[in-house]
Amino acid sequence: MIFEQYDRIVFAGDSVTDAGSTNPVGDGPNQLGNGYVHIVHALLASCYPELTVRVTNSGISGNPSRMLLERFQRDVVDLAPQWVSICIGINDVWRQFDLPAAREQHVLPEEYRSNVEQMITMISPKVKGVFLASPYYMVRDTAEPMRARMDEYTVICRELAQKHGCVFLDFQKVFDAYLALGSSYNVSYDRVHPNLTGAALMAREFLKAFGFDFLHAPKK
Repeated sequence: MIFEQYDRIVFAGDSVTDAGSTNPVGDGPNQLGNGYVHIVHALLASCYPELTVRVTNSGISGNPSRMLLERFQRDVVDLAPQWVSICIGINDVWRQFDLPAAREQHVLPEEYRSNVEQMITMISPKVKGVFLASPYYMVRDTAEPMRARMDEYTVICRELAQKHGCVFLDFQKVFDAYLALGSSYNVSYDRVHPNLTGAALMAREFLKAFGFDFLHAPKK
């Protein structure tokens, strides 16, 4: 387990992170929403009762990377966390497909790369570590237009994580593995917003990166 006593983890992102949390910042178990952030908090608290870790949800529904960058200082950096997770990009791609004529809302790959890199450079010197999670689309067909576009943004995330020493979390790979065996309707109603099962898959991926041990025996 990489976390130490009284570490604070801030999860930044869009509706997938938000999941009904208190906005702009949800702090404490009753404000974390009903998604993967709350599951991460619950498992840390239940399996590591001797460790007090503060989990904060700074996700806001509808945010593309452009809007997250605008509030990143206030809603992430100023909270003085020890660890930060950034999961952003779905809306950057989605608006290109559900609102193709609203070009002012489109965040193209070049801007996306710049936005995410600015966030990383703003927070990296101030924390113990940064987790950078890929966007995803719960469709296995890599030739499907929105899936193909999403994969471009995943590549950008992977490259930035490698460049800046972040821990890269490939949520697309996680859902692809699930979809090889089960239907997307088991994990999401719209192939983007995870239900509790989908959120559990995401939380498990985070916990693996944390060095989480389900069989951990607390020291008395």
